[in-house]
Amino acid sequence: MKGLTGKVAIVTGGGSGIGEAIVLRLAEEGCKVALFDINSDAAAAVAEKSRAAGAAGSVSPYVADITNLEAVEAAVEKVESELGPVWMLVNNAGWDQPAPFLSTGPELWQKIVNLNLFGPINLHAAVCKRMAERNEGRVVNVASDAGRVGTSNEAVYSACKGGTIAFSKSMARELARNNILVNAVCPGPTDTPAMAAVAGTGPEAEKWKQSMARGIPLRRMAQPEDYPGMIAFLGSDDAGYITGQAISISGGLTMS
Repeated sequence: MKGLTGKVAIVTGGGSGIGEAIVLRLAEEGCKVALFDINSDAAAAVAEKSRAAGAAGSVSPYVADITNLEAVEAAVEKVESELGPVWMLVNNAGWDQPAPFLSTGPELWQKIVNLNLFGPINLHAAVCKRMAERNEGRVVNVASDAGRVGTSNEAVYSACKGGTIAFSKSMARELARNNILVNAVCPGPTDTPAMAAVAGTGPEAEKWKQSMARGIPLRRMAQPEDYPGMIAFLGSDDAGYITGQAISISGGLTMS
């Protein structure tokens, strides 16, 4: 991709799954990646994996609780002092505990909202003000097709992701004058450790995944590696006239 070599990129939730794949791809493209994750061991392992692969760029792990604005501000300040000005922010961190809405309560709702909605908002507050001062930057928010079409047993999560899409479009309008482009990428069902934690493993889990795959036109569930190419593109010079978009990557499961 054009224009990524040497650029600083923050990726939240980069210690596993989709986030790990994004971190490795951006490092391969030559970025200096600041990997934000609450799990320091997982973050260090991804950084080592990138070094072992001989990536053109680098991966530096940072422990950051994205639900805490003060912690985010401190982490972003540290990144800029150690790596340089942030060119690209990828808000990828997310979490859910699927269950019928009427069986859940405020404690779970708040946890889901704090991580999936306020987390990205905190990162925008800390990073975009610095981008605005420099009149350049890119933001990619990893939302979900759940935020576009809804999904059973994930009502609050879907609300957060729908909010992320609307927030992305609003920020794209506000920040266009500062040459900051803001877009959202919306994954469909993806075979990740997070899904395995919910669906479990073994024959029954495999049957469930196969059943889900049959409803996808491409006849397979997504893998984490299906997303980083689009995210790298949105951070590159090739995407210099794209902003305010919500791009579905779902194997054709949702088409609009």
